[in-house]
Amino acid sequence: MPGIIGKKIGMTRIFNDEGVSVPVTVVEAGPCPVVQVKTEERDGYLAVQLGFGRKKEKRTPRPEAGHAKRVGLESAPAILREFKLAGDEAPEEGSEVTVESFTQGDKVKVTGKSKGRGFQGVVKRHGFAGRPASHGHPMSRNPGSVGPGTDPSRVIKGKKLPGQMGDTRVTVRNLEIMKVDPERNLLFVKGGLPGSRHSYVFISK
Repeated sequence: MPGIIGKKIGMTRIFNDEGVSVPVTVVEAGPCPVVQVKTEERDGYLAVQLGFGRKKEKRTPRPEAGHAKRVGLESAPAILREFKLAGDEAPEEGSEVTVESFTQGDKVKVTGKSKGRGFQGVVKRHGFAGRPASHGHPMSRNPGSVGPGTDPSRVIKGKKLPGQMGDTRVTVRNLEIMKVDPERNLLFVKGGLPGSRHSYVFISK
């Protein structure tokens, strides 16, 4: 399978075979029912649609409920996500994808929504060094001059300025699966992942 949907639980550490401490993020991944399989003949591309979690019946629109019932699910998934198939053998609709499709040492990419930081200045948002912080400097965290005055007499597009930070889609690539726990549906991924605890992440091979 090309991927799986999970929920970020938090961070901890494990020790590898050499006894070195490795920081890992624990992800509760799956089981994800296969809600739909997209085919080249019908849809123009190959993909598999996976679900994760359960949505309350009173909060489920009728089309979503019918879409889930078509493959034998009792309730609609809380979240749906498509994973493109690159010539892989497509699973059957109604089957489940679990963490057993991953093995220790696999390289994956993880997509999630980063934590929202609100409106931030250039020091926090872009890592500017700032001005002198002593002797009562009046502009210690200001960006400074943002554009030439005479020509072109405007601020150049793409200039690093204060603004909204975070709450955006972030993908981290080339992460390593350190441990797989099929009994508890857990994946231990080396390093940090985007998003807050209990946020959804999409793990792809």
